[in-house]
Parts: sequence; structure tokens; C-alpha cells
Amino acid sequence: MSNTGSDKYEGFSAEERAAMKEHAQEQKTAARRGSKADKAALAEQDVLAKIAGMQDADRVMAERVHAVVTAVAPRLAPKLWYGMPAYALDGKIVCFFQSAAKFKARYATLGFNDQAQLDEGSMWATAFALTDVTPEVEEQIAALLKRAAG
Repeated sequence: MSNTGSDKYEGFSAEERAAMKEHAQEQKTAARRGSKADKAALAEQDVLAKIAGMQDADRVMAERVHAVVTAVAPRLAPKLWYGMPAYALDGKIVCFFQSAAKFKARYATLGFNDQAQLDEGSMWATAFALTDVTPEVEEQIAALLKRAAG
């Protein structure tokens, strides 16, 4: 098989490399923080600052997602994960919000990791495209979070 260039592996995109660097910095920052309570408070501040720095549509959706998560699943601790707002249970990421601008996508994403246990049969969704967070979408997110957070 010849290598025509179209099947050539190009490596990580600049956005992916930046996300990995952000994650490394997040780990270093978390390791330097004091008590567990201090870490939690500062982690939430980091998430809110990240959301505040997003572009308009992404910021509005991330604010709504954050509000739903904190209201419906207060056990989930806000923290940054690869430069994205995320929510963890016992230190393990359950769900995250990825802005459209982060990877130059046409929509934002609400994703769930395997900790969420959204299992339903032999196949189930773990990521959802978001173009707007309406009251109906908030209800869907709340239902997913209730299942995900136990």
C-alpha cells in the first residue's frame, strides 16, 4: 500500500497539544494547593474563571450547565480537566463541558466519562452536542446527571 499523504498520521492538532499542556498545568496547580477544602474552593474558582473567559455562546451554555450540575448533583466537585470545566466524584471526572471554540467545532459538547454509568443496554451515548441550553435541555441534562451521580 502506498502512502499518498491522505492516510498519513499528522499527530495531535495544535488545540489538542494546548489541551494537554493545560492538563499538565492543572495537575501541578492542584498539587501545590493546601487543604482539601482550599483545593475544592480554588478549583471551583478556576472553573468559573474558565467559563467567564469563553466566547459568548459557549459561555452562556457553560454557565447554564454549571448551574444545573451544582443544583442537581452537588456531590460532583467542579474542576478543570484539559482546560475544560468538569465535575468529579471522588476525584474522578464524571462529566465535562467542552466549548465549541476549544477545538474549532461547530457545537459545544457535554460529555460523560465511564464513571457516569449511563449504561443502557449494549450501546449508549456518552457525549451530547449543544447549540443552546434551553429549559428543555436543562431538564435532559438534569436527568442525565441524576443517573450519572447516583
